[in-house]
Amino acid sequence: MKIAVFLPNWLGDLAMATPLLRALRRHLGAETKIVGILRPYLADVLGGTDWLDEQWFFNPRADDRKLRARAVARRMRKERFDTAVLTTNSLRTAWIAWRGGARRRVGYVRYGRGPLLTDKLRYNRRHGKIVPEPMVDTYLRLARAVGCPEESPRLELAATEADERSADGVFERLGIGGGRPVAALNSSGAYGGSKLWPVEYFARLARRIVEELDFDVLVCCGPKEREIAREVVRLAECEARVVSMAEQPMDLGTAKACIRRCRVMVSTDSGPRHVAAALGLPVVTLFGPMLPVWSENPTQRAANLVLDLDCIGCHKRVCPLGHHRCMRGLSVEMVFEAVGDLLEQT
Repeated sequence: MKIAVFLPNWLGDLAMATPLLRALRRHLGAETKIVGILRPYLADVLGGTDWLDEQWFFNPRADDRKLRARAVARRMRKERFDTAVLTTNSLRTAWIAWRGGARRRVGYVRYGRGPLLTDKLRYNRRHGKIVPEPMVDTYLRLARAVGCPEESPRLELAATEADERSADGVFERLGIGGGRPVAALNSSGAYGGSKLWPVEYFARLARRIVEELDFDVLVCCGPKEREIAREVVRLAECEARVVSMAEQPMDLGTAKACIRRCRVMVSTDSGPRHVAAALGLPVVTLFGPMLPVWSENPTQRAANLVLDLDCIGCHKRVCPLGHHRCMRGLSVEMVFEAVGDLLEQT
């Protein structure tokens, strides 16, 4: 038997899909070939796990035509898949699964793609609108549609030996993690500026973590957040105790291994916080435009901080009211207390 799984396009969503992959492998066994179809930039995320036999890359806008929709469909047709499981809701991926000849195509009915699916799942709706629910539950319903039994929603990721060696070099160069625990700060927000917590708040929090908890602080970042990470370090004014990944390797494998060595993470509502949770870290998450319900998970050690405002959960990339109160109102004191509480619990 052969199964193709069209995986999420975003880092955090892919981490939240790991229970689905675990369920498929446990239910279908080693004799079933499971192929994950995903964006090239996510190649390292599942390194160290054993749920997939192969990874195929797909990017509809890639310069390399081998990564585009028609090429992936042709490759699927040659492989003769029995089933395609679609975690994404796009019409394009449903077309690829249909055109690729998968006899069974399992996914949610959205954006007019229902006729291309054989197993049609539907979101719960109230007054015509989708009822918010944890994404991990949404993904696990796909597993049950394939025939998998109930599976824990626990997120799970790992690091390879190469990742660990790279992280050894990072920690040695930055001079952290010797005899002291490390706290990770993640200030990223690819979705838009509305998810960002002020840089000066992160800097003040970092300084308090160093001075009052005696932790080192590692400021995580991706290629587009290097300047933010450098600014947090500069404003914290804690030489050699608050450092950043801005000048370090930017691959996701190294990031995973570095995060895994930390004791706690404070993060905006973005992908790295799901990676941290999947690696077993307690995570303090700062919510604004998105509601916590989408990522709630009873298996995690988490503190989800969100203010009681009328505009909470607007889902806008930029604050439509201009005040950004949902994030600026989350005080450094509030976040520091949440860090302390999580550390005491763990």
